[in-house]
Amino acid sequence: MIPAEFDEIRPYMPEELPAVYEELLADPEFQAAMGYVFKQVPFEQVAAMIRGCKTNIEFQKTIVLPFLQGLLKKLSTGISLSYDNKESLADALCISNHRDIILDSAFLCMLMIENVDNTVEIAIGDNLLIRPWIKKLVRVNRSFIVQRSASIREMLASSKRLSSYIHHAIAERHQPIWIAQREGRAKDSNDATQEGLIKMLSMYSSGDIFDALKELNLSPTTISYEFDPCDYLKAKEFQQKRDNPAHKKSPMDDLINMQTGLFGYKGAIHYHIADRINDKIAALDKEMPKNEKTAAVARIIDKEIHRNYKFWPVNYYFYELLTGDNSYADKYTAADKEKLDQYLAERINMVDLPDKDEQFLRTKILEMYANPLINYKKSTEQ
Repeated sequence: MIPAEFDEIRPYMPEELPAVYEELLADPEFQAAMGYVFKQVPFEQVAAMIRGCKTNIEFQKTIVLPFLQGLLKKLSTGISLSYDNKESLADALCISNHRDIILDSAFLCMLMIENVDNTVEIAIGDNLLIRPWIKKLVRVNRSFIVQRSASIREMLASSKRLSSYIHHAIAERHQPIWIAQREGRAKDSNDATQEGLIKMLSMYSSGDIFDALKELNLSPTTISYEFDPCDYLKAKEFQQKRDNPAHKKSPMDDLINMQTGLFGYKGAIHYHIADRINDKIAALDKEMPKNEKTAAVARIIDKEIHRNYKFWPVNYYFYELLTGDNSYADKYTAADKEKLDQYLAERINMVDLPDKDEQFLRTKILEMYANPLINYKKSTEQ
């Protein structure tokens, strides 16, 4: 039984699904979305499929999984999963780097279904829930809500409730969870865990931070995409923020990023789930100051994420273009270079800014593909 204090943020329970289904099926925007996803299937047939799903995982297997599999056939050369300890996935908090707004967690759920017949519950910021039907749909899809739009006065209570929910899910229900290592995507792919996130995760307990975090079974998870469909949009945003430090994305910008990430070409995709880091946390000095404790745990997570990247010619070649270091020249061919030079030029050309700074944009796109390799080198050479 899930305590009532979590009702506002938790995923829907199976007994709540029939009523939510009817609300979704009556929504014209949801109908349009289903029409796009299931182009060749009459809506009434889709509605019958949805109504037949008695649990959240049945919904994921029936509606979400086929969509993702179809997406991969069109827009990827394949997806793979590796892990340090399959048994530890049962109640792990998979804390990962963040590349794609929607697909990072969706692909992990797909891989979990195929490997352990379960899915993670997904942390999702309320800033992305720009339509009422989207908020309902993600809660059907086993997501819980991170309330980023709360006032400063409300934020502490909201963070404590979120921390308590995550602990309840893992410790009481043995439910695996996915959460990004930071708020928003690392647009330059320089993946670093926010210390504030580590603090939030421990807030459910008044005891020692290390003891609280060990109960959550943190399992650093590394997501590697060969190509990022949003790379040119991220580069554009970098220039917009450089030229106007007050620039902020609009809800429409978020929608464009979600659509581009969802339907853009990704190449190969790989996930690696490291073993839980409880032993590494236990080895830390309990006497260190509180703020140093969160930083120490963040460093452990970062190193685990960095050492488990998977690389392709684009990473090695763009690293050389960025740094001038050609020590990875054996990792790509002349044909690779020709294709990647063309790719880079095309992505820069796609940026629609009136005062486009092509050299700046080029550097930013190179960084997106080179930074994981740079961080890998640092994590494995220490």
